[in-house]
Amino acid sequence: MSERVIKVVAALIRDEGGRVLLVRKRGTSAFMQPGGKRDAGESDVAALSREIVEELGCRVTGDSVRALGEFESVAANEPGFRVRAAVYAVDVEGAIAPKAEIEEMVWVDPRALPALDYAPLTRDHVLPLAL
Repeated sequence: MSERVIKVVAALIRDEGGRVLLVRKRGTSAFMQPGGKRDAGESDVAALSREIVEELGCRVTGDSVRALGEFESVAANEPGFRVRAAVYAVDVEGAIAPKAEIEEMVWVDPRALPALDYAPLTRDHVLPLAL
């Protein structure tokens, strides 16, 4: 039996000080990148732009999207699954606030990470890209 893989897009959003924005979904403990699953026929950039509006209420700056690669890890919130994420660095505009299923957001310094529960993909692949 092949391993079950959830395919998503994820955003690496940084502030002027180099801190990285992480979110935690309602009912979960792990912090991760904003993002989510693509709708049928949706491109990575379209899916990421939609998810950012839904989750954080801000908008991706059109020309800021930079592909960082595709990474795979154990899924944080779905036992028995792996997650494969196409990760993009993006800039955003507008007020950022938790919306939809997002319960909490934090800005973390990738050079001095606070003691939080990080999703494996975030901890092992995305945060090292921010160093």
